[in-house]
Amino acid sequence: MKKRNVLIYLTLVFALLILVIGWYIASFLTREPEPTSFSGEQAYSDVQSQVAMGPRTPGSAGHAQIREWMRMELESAGWTVKIHESSRLGHPIYNVIAKRSDEAPQIILGAHYDTRFFADNDPDPNKHTEPVPGANDGASGVAVLLELARSLPEDTVPVWLVFFDAEDNGRIEGWDWIMGSRAFAEEISIAPRAVVIVDMIGDADLDIYLERNSNPIIRAEIWAVAERLGYGDVFIPAEKHSMLDDHTPFLEAGIPAIDVIDFDYPYWHTTQDTVDKVSAESLHAVGDTLWHWVVEQNTQP
Repeated sequence: MKKRNVLIYLTLVFALLILVIGWYIASFLTREPEPTSFSGEQAYSDVQSQVAMGPRTPGSAGHAQIREWMRMELESAGWTVKIHESSRLGHPIYNVIAKRSDEAPQIILGAHYDTRFFADNDPDPNKHTEPVPGANDGASGVAVLLELARSLPEDTVPVWLVFFDAEDNGRIEGWDWIMGSRAFAEEISIAPRAVVIVDMIGDADLDIYLERNSNPIIRAEIWAVAERLGYGDVFIPAEKHSMLDDHTPFLEAGIPAIDVIDFDYPYWHTTQDTVDKVSAESLHAVGDTLWHWVVEQNTQP
């Protein structure tokens, strides 16, 4: 009699266990997917990948390699990639455009992918003719855009990610600053409601001040999001620098644009602009802020 009771008890326990497991599996399969968020660690890995390509100066092997690499990363994330080809001062320009649909963009997020020919700010004059590694000045902005490509929901307002060429070689004979973004602004007929440029935003000691030339409304929106997310120590609500950067041609065309940049970077245009000067935490602070700002545009009138 006792053996029979034990058998019945074990059978009931087993049946209950099967029901619990079945409920758990069913709930897991029908659960809404967790929202994808921005990964600073992945962005940091993307910085490492770019620097490993060597100099990405216009016309170099690294310059061609990074375009192909960006294309593959973007397409694997579900974006359509087009190359805007142009020329300035006799140099070919290759701006990389990523979009999810044929709709005109309401938002453009941009960064430059080229690096500088000469480290002419290096404290060692013997290194002035060496190329800049470009971990922060170039790779950090690209990394943030690539991780946004992977993590932004598909139902955002229409967004273009634009990787500008030939930004970083002014003050060099035969070259100028921001040639890629100028070509884009002059030749691509669009009127987004906001252009946001990210440049030099990976500094491990990150302090992003309000750039003086930037559109004050967009600045205020993004800085408010950063404050709400806990990045008020990084996005500092005070004006400091006036920059000539890839936002400038859009401002000149009457398009609201801002520059998100930490220009207080001691390794700017030196051979010390290396991966160890960049941090995943800084990349995450900027990427997470922009991720939320873009997603929240769906609620804007």
